[in-house]
Amino acid sequence: MPEQKRDFYEVLGVSKSASDDELKKAYRKLAKQYHPDLNPGDKEAEAKFKEVNEAYEVLSDKEKRARYDQFGHAGVDPNYNPGGGFGGFGGADFGDIDLGDIFGSFFGGGFGGGFGGGGGARRNGPMKGDTLRASVTITFEEAAFGCEKEISLTRSEQCDVCKGTGCAPGTTAEICPDCHGSGTIRIQRGGGAFSFATTTSCPKCGGTGKLIHTPCKTCNGAGSVRKNRKITVKIPAGIDNGQAISLRGQGGAGKNGGPAGDLIISITVRPHPQFKRDGMNVYLDQKVSFLQATLGAELEIPTIDGKVKWNLPEGTQPGATFRLKGKGIPSVNGRGRGDQYVTVSVDVPRGLTHEQKEALRHFGRAMGELPDAEEEEGLKGFFDKMKKKK
Repeated sequence: MPEQKRDFYEVLGVSKSASDDELKKAYRKLAKQYHPDLNPGDKEAEAKFKEVNEAYEVLSDKEKRARYDQFGHAGVDPNYNPGGGFGGFGGADFGDIDLGDIFGSFFGGGFGGGFGGGGGARRNGPMKGDTLRASVTITFEEAAFGCEKEISLTRSEQCDVCKGTGCAPGTTAEICPDCHGSGTIRIQRGGGAFSFATTTSCPKCGGTGKLIHTPCKTCNGAGSVRKNRKITVKIPAGIDNGQAISLRGQGGAGKNGGPAGDLIISITVRPHPQFKRDGMNVYLDQKVSFLQATLGAELEIPTIDGKVKWNLPEGTQPGATFRLKGKGIPSVNGRGRGDQYVTVSVDVPRGLTHEQKEALRHFGRAMGELPDAEEEEGLKGFFDKMKKKK
């Protein structure tokens, strides 16, 4: 009787809706519990350790997990054949039928990882290089107007000696005699009432379709080498905190003639001591004196372009907001600029001299806020009102 595999979710002790973090947490706990180094000579623990690794290897991969959720073990293991039958097909005789081809035609090539066929990416075909990631921190002004930054990274690049072939100069790779260069082989499985063929990676060449007898000494047959590079990155005007820039072809080297991968650069913008940003607009809190708010004044307002003159109307109330059109952040696509919004806050004076207080009392009486009988209490009431307005 063929071995029955346990459900992978059951192996890890999680639900089918478990998140990636829950899967990782469960895996680490069980891997530590059953690790061979902690259980020397324990065959049962060794078997459970392998089972836990197999379960996590499938469920941590989004594509494999999707196939497993839909088709069970058969979706991720071409060798899996429980009980001599296949799902609901019972004992039907499929003869010499390649189920990989069948499912590939039904599912548009997305089933290749399960049955080996179906048009999945082949190791001997051109493959795009790895996507690399980096991060850059810039100032508020650099984000607004754009800048250039130099970053350092280590990436794989095509070997200059063998030009990516992996072979020593003057030699060539041999076409694999087992798979004839395809990188895959067909294997007949089952028997009797249930017999079918699957396609799997060629074990002789490792799926590459070729055998390198004299590898390049520079790259040891890999076709690529690791190099340290400094790259100048042009950061566009208007970029915002948390956004990213993609540099095509600046990632890892491609394989088998495939293109290089991309470099993704995440942007972090340092906060500004005065300005705040929301989209393309800039916001500023501007303090003014009681006299300026009352009589009006010509102010110099800070902007990301420098200081600009602005006429504050007389009688401006605390909390009033004015717009400086076109003084915001440039659009990242080059179409116009946002605005700057200035909110006024009135700075209530403190530590007044006797003469200054008398002047304010005179002002209060003129405004009808300080009756003569309440002259001493009037000043306190006046400033209390000002604070409430603020």
